Amino acid sequence: MSTAKVIEISSTSSKSFEDAISEGIKKASQSVHNIKGAWISEQKVEVENGVVTAYRVDMRITFVLD
Repeated sequence: MSTAKVIEISSTSSKSFEDAISEGIKKASQSVHNIKGAWISEQKVEVENGVVTAYRVDMRITFVLD
């Protein structure tokens, strides 16, 4: 039997939503092990002078406890 836990994180990228997701999971992997999946709960953009300057995602990451 395994037990999983869910944490919520936010990640921002100047490139894309996909990059924000990848970088967020990469950073979380440095301190959380056994990550099995992620659910993207929100996507937001920051805009300055009519131009998108940042992509932000809020995600829930699921991992199996040791």
